[in-house]
Amino acid sequence: MSKRVVHVDIQGQKYAVRSDLDPQYISELVIYLDEKMRLAARELASADPLRVAVMAALNVADELFRARYEAGGTAGQLAARTIEIERILDAALASAGVRSPGSQKARESA
Repeated sequence: MSKRVVHVDIQGQKYAVRSDLDPQYISELVIYLDEKMRLAARELASADPLRVAVMAALNVADELFRARYEAGGTAGQLAARTIEIERILDAALASAGVRSPGSQKARESA
């Protein structure tokens, strides 16, 4: 499959996602993530988009870890997937002009 750009909206922000995944699947991921972010925003005292994104990412990572553990995944597999999720989150935040606390730039400026 060739990579294509799918335009999505997450929490009112527009993103261009370049992927070889099916656009319908990407839409399903976006709906899921948008809901996780909405729930995180409801629970946080701060409406800071970075905080909301990080909390949503932690919730999704927790779900992933639990599912992998239940499916018998190894710690190495979980760590690799977590790194991939972090990379995707950093890219999404960067495209929104927000510096991730875990990004190289954030560590260098600290």
